[in-house]
Amino acid sequence: MAREPIPFARPSLGPEEEEAAIRVLRSGWLTTAAECQAFEAEFAQATKMNQALAVNSATSGLHLALEALGIRAGDQIAVSPYTFTASCEIMRYLGADPLFVDIAPDSFHMDPMLLELAIIRDRSQGEPRIKAIMPVHIGGLGLFEDDYLRISEKYQIPLVEDAAHAFPSRRISTVLGESKEHWLGCEGEIGVYSFYANKTITTAEGGMIVSRNPALIDRMKTMRLHGIDREVWNRFTSKSSQWRYAVVEPGYKYNLSDLQAAIGREQLKKADLFAKQRQSLAARYLDAFEKRDWLHLPPHAPRHLETDNHEHSWHLFSVRLRLEALSISRDDFLQNLSHKGIGCSVHYIPLHMMPYYQTRLGHQDLDFPQSHKTFLQVLSLPIWQGLSNADQDYVIEEFLRIGDNHQIKCQ
Repeated sequence: MAREPIPFARPSLGPEEEEAAIRVLRSGWLTTAAECQAFEAEFAQATKMNQALAVNSATSGLHLALEALGIRAGDQIAVSPYTFTASCEIMRYLGADPLFVDIAPDSFHMDPMLLELAIIRDRSQGEPRIKAIMPVHIGGLGLFEDDYLRISEKYQIPLVEDAAHAFPSRRISTVLGESKEHWLGCEGEIGVYSFYANKTITTAEGGMIVSRNPALIDRMKTMRLHGIDREVWNRFTSKSSQWRYAVVEPGYKYNLSDLQAAIGREQLKKADLFAKQRQSLAARYLDAFEKRDWLHLPPHAPRHLETDNHEHSWHLFSVRLRLEALSISRDDFLQNLSHKGIGCSVHYIPLHMMPYYQTRLGHQDLDFPQSHKTFLQVLSLPIWQGLSNADQDYVIEEFLRIGDNHQIKCQ
């Protein structure tokens, strides 16, 4: 009997989520209301933030974040090209452009040294154009977070964290002998998480914004729902005169529904359990792959860090092939895995290689050599809560078989 294909990602949904969805369906109120407000409050409490705003996608959240910071046409946002298109398309919504900064060697993350050089160069050319810094926490680990925070403070440029992969990642910093826990995504001016179907917790589609700045929260809350100056979800149900409202800005339609929020509330309760399951899967991969010379382990794995004070959401398990040690390309390697029924992906095709940004910004493939090199090497293996040991063992066995069979032997 043929083996069932192993998907690259699969959400983990149980009877609790079903019951929550049914509760909302039976309530007769499906869109934004009490469930959404409760989800926001519970998420804020979990991350130790003053307030959180639920939105219909992390893309929407990033758009609201930049709009609230006053990003306008002609501005630039420093960001790595090694990211999904959502990180940069929202800049174009506002007429701004990405200022691409290459990733650091052996990393998927924006190089802090190159970031600071880009800011210095920008300020030497007259009126500064870089108005925000957007680190992307690829895979779920915040490399160089202290560097980004230092640079943000030094040059007074707000930090917007693309934390789409990062929940519930935490890290410990030590200052003057005192240890402090930080939630990744909660350290900059604004952080944005994703609850897309393949993320560590899901609402099918959706996201959450966090910030400690009340003025930014108020602005994003107004712009989230049509630019209306107050909460209006109860205008059809209140016994008092709630129908009157004022439109103060031409806002957007970015609210999350109660149906999704109810699912999200149940997922939030399981977030730490899910994280432990992903950490266990990652540890099994790391142990199995450790001694292969034709493979680079994830550069954000704990054993590659100077300290062990970082937690990892393990949204992705992305390895890099040492192509000089193999007689097979990354694309053919992926094709072999696919023929064995193993779902894999590539994270990411750098944005400076995409036709739109090449045309608009004049970039060529080799303009950002670390991003280009990493793209040619990288592939992501299945990692999701509920992936059985037996299925993971099959992934490991086939992955190693392909690599070992195509390893170039030294003479």
